[in-house]
Amino acid sequence: MHMRHSPRYLLLLLLAAAAAFPACSRKGEAPRERTVAGLVYQEDQFFRFVLLGMHDAAARRGVKFLEADSDGKPDREIQLINTYVARGVDAIVISPLSARASRAALARAREKGITIVTYNTTVEGNIASAYVQSDQKDLGAQTGRAARAYIERRLGGKAHVAILEFQSQAPEQNMMRVSGFKEEITRLPGVVIVAEQDAWLAEQAVRRAGDILTAHPECDILWGANEGATVGSVMAVRNAGRARRVAVFGTDAGEQIAEFLLDDDGILQAVTAQQPFEIGSRALASALDVLDGKTVPAQQSLAGVLLSCADTAGVRAFARQIRELSR
Repeated sequence: MHMRHSPRYLLLLLLAAAAAFPACSRKGEAPRERTVAGLVYQEDQFFRFVLLGMHDAAARRGVKFLEADSDGKPDREIQLINTYVARGVDAIVISPLSARASRAALARAREKGITIVTYNTTVEGNIASAYVQSDQKDLGAQTGRAARAYIERRLGGKAHVAILEFQSQAPEQNMMRVSGFKEEITRLPGVVIVAEQDAWLAEQAVRRAGDILTAHPECDILWGANEGATVGSVMAVRNAGRARRVAVFGTDAGEQIAEFLLDDDGILQAVTAQQPFEIGSRALASALDVLDGKTVPAQQSLAGVLLSCADTAGVRAFARQIRELSR
């Protein structure tokens, strides 16, 4: 026997079912807390300030922030990405070690609906929704211009130059900085590059720069392509007792670099600093904006800041800012 019910009766049944199962409706529920993972590839002052910028942006936007360090190991980087994919984070903000090593892992993360934002270095392909960076070639070029002016002013346009790089660590970024530096100093026909060595950690760079100074006593200038190489170069010149005879230039800066610039031994002449706190803050904010459906520039470049031993007021202001951020 089939019973017929009026449309009004069926409507009442549907309303009763909705009341009996409120979980079927998301209306009125508290929004799920978003989670963003931030990855760095080494422990130094630059990346510490990047993480501080990310923490600040996460706190202002009310999201959970997870941080991790791959310790310069591609396999570890891939493992961390896969871990965060399994955990179901909403976004990964990363400075990949290279453009290719973690490409497949990041592509899988994107396929799972995770927003990818890169900073400092990026990945090949249409994987990252945004990329926040310093202009790497200009960072090298700014320091190169300062070195060129020193060579013209103090060395009569002639110099023997040695370079400490980080090619094995981050090849694409290193290549851009080195090319920018070389293009500027080799505008002077009297400049000769006597050595190019890989040494991006301070303790490694002290030994490598010391070996260069021994092998090339004619060397006038050392350039460190990153902070560790610059610190090691300054220490090597001090150890060799060649202050006032060998000048150091660098790219990247931290509190120790500022102290070297203010030292009256005159070894460190100039460096080009990045803005790591702002890079970290913008990168994480960009990831959240993408999640919110906002339009975000595909690339955002921040200018470097030249710090010189001749501008002690500027160096002291930079050092004060670092101390404030470190509190």
